[in-house]
Amino acid sequence: MKTFEQVHASHNWEATTQSIYNKTAADVELALNSANPDLEDFKALISPAAEACLEQMAVKSRAITQRRFGKTIQLYIPLYLSNACANSCTYCGFNHENDITRITLNKEQVLQEIEVIKNMGFQHLLLVTGEHPKDCGYDYLKEMVELVKPHFASVSIEVQPMKQEEYEGLIQLGLHTVYVYQETYHKAHYKTYHPRGKKSDFPYRLETPERLGKAGIRKVGIGCLLGLEDWRTDSFFTALHLDYLEKTYWRTKYSISFPRLRPHVGSFQPNCEVSDKQLAQLIMAYRIFNPDVDLSLSTRESKKFRNHMLQLGVTAMSAGSKTEPGGYAVYNKALEQFSVNDDRSPEAICQMIKDGGYEPVWKDWDDCMG
Repeated sequence: MKTFEQVHASHNWEATTQSIYNKTAADVELALNSANPDLEDFKALISPAAEACLEQMAVKSRAITQRRFGKTIQLYIPLYLSNACANSCTYCGFNHENDITRITLNKEQVLQEIEVIKNMGFQHLLLVTGEHPKDCGYDYLKEMVELVKPHFASVSIEVQPMKQEEYEGLIQLGLHTVYVYQETYHKAHYKTYHPRGKKSDFPYRLETPERLGKAGIRKVGIGCLLGLEDWRTDSFFTALHLDYLEKTYWRTKYSISFPRLRPHVGSFQPNCEVSDKQLAQLIMAYRIFNPDVDLSLSTRESKKFRNHMLQLGVTAMSAGSKTEPGGYAVYNKALEQFSVNDDRSPEAICQMIKDGGYEPVWKDWDDCMG
């Protein structure tokens, strides 16, 4: 069985880009009428040719989502534990070279945070850290997962990639989901954005979902950072990755997120702008391509856009998010990883979901796998 690194290497970036941009209206029509869309169909759905078919895509995406997930939106909230980071990612506010105050929450501070979060009603918690093996590495994460798990139905993490045996240790403590983003699948340009630190190791990061699959994780979230490279090509490689993982580690569930570059300390400007219309096209393309994958939309996006996408394919949304360590109870102001765009309260988000004819779900689905 090939590894995903081998699968990735068999697809040329430039040739893939040309293939996407060469798709025609006829290709889009075939994709929309396909009972089982494949990766070539996905290329058509994210191509410029599909921009004339967004209404058709919206109708199909809505119907597929409601048939598979019902009219529900799962709510989650991120808890930033630390902004310590050993990487020098050019686009991130946590960049090791940025002259900022570094904060890593202790157990007492985390308990203060989760008290506020619990009072909001959340049952699904996402723990987030920078990537620093000493300040917020495996031992620290073990303590944090063990500390918060009794308080929540589902605990997820978005942290530095780890070894298979480390994931196995966290799974034994109740970890349910791991989000790990490749940022960009453009191997030749990857080092430009990640010049120093462990994150600069492209193959190690690329292999992380496979280590998670071998460890027996229940769910893996992947995605690319929209704005670094051509969004269409990067999204194709994300879909290629999803397709590989579902076929290889079929017991694991999967999620796709859509982070667009947002302002932060350092003022990195996107190399490739992604409009609201294009992001909507991408989300709907994923839903048509894969009826079962969870599609998550964070508070990076505007109120208007999140309201609009409620019925068009999304299955999960964050609400009330703070992207700095201790943002809910411990500190009033610290460095944010990125600027929140939708700053509505969880109550307001719930009302928006209900007004749209959908049901907000606070608790993740119970684990029924034997």
